[in-house]
Amino acid sequence: MTLSRQLKGYRLTTADILYWRPDHPSLLQSFIWQELDLAPKFPMLSKFLDFWQSNLDGRLHEVRVASAELIKPAEFRFVDEQINLH
Repeated sequence: MTLSRQLKGYRLTTADILYWRPDHPSLLQSFIWQELDLAPKFPMLSKFLDFWQSNLDGRLHEVRVASAELIKPAEFRFVDEQINLH
């Protein structure tokens, strides 16, 4: 399942979510979310953040997103010389 999603363009997406603690409104806390998602719209992350805002008490402050392809084209390096050993 994971490989087929990656072949369809899904990338490993990590979100660092800063939110205000409901029990101590002057303090921020960090939450790390990670999932395979489609850049640049990030539908899975958007769905999660919608869930957060409608069901959790911690008000969002900041969301930082990083995304990286896991499957990339092969990298080739050409050889400059050839040495024959007897």
